[in-house]
Amino acid sequence: MSGNTTTTHSATVTLQGDREIVITREFAAPKHLVWKAYTTPELIKRWWAGERGVVTLAEVDLRVGGAWRYVLVADGGFEVGFHGEYREIDTHEKLVMTEVFEGMPDGEALDTVTFTEADGRTTLTMLVQHPVPEHRDAHIGSGMEGGMQEAMDRLEQVAISLAA
Repeated sequence: MSGNTTTTHSATVTLQGDREIVITREFAAPKHLVWKAYTTPELIKRWWAGERGVVTLAEVDLRVGGAWRYVLVADGGFEVGFHGEYREIDTHEKLVMTEVFEGMPDGEALDTVTFTEADGRTTLTMLVQHPVPEHRDAHIGSGMEGGMQEAMDRLEQVAISLAA
């Protein structure tokens, strides 16, 4: 697949209660490849920014208690950083980690990401739990959905490329 490939597998974003966001996306790749693309720093740099900029830093200490941090320079020239800590890791199955947008350091969320495979295709489900409704609303209101859709499309491309 070329870098210009588009996909019709849009992620769905569902609001659950007043503090949770559920993101679900199917990938045309087995879960071990989606997992690898999702957790490997040099691969994260290829997909995480979507079409919104360039990832300049992807640090991953993939162990319980280990930290992660991603930084992108957006197309407008400004830097955006996120970081967190891994709370639970079940290889190829599930990641539980905190997520902090560095522009809102008191807004720590808890992300639970599951990888389910059927017939060589993977469904990634991410539950984002915010401590208060205002943080969830700020997350949704940030315009994150467009960039997330682009990033998920790129994630699929990267995972498929690993099979080649």
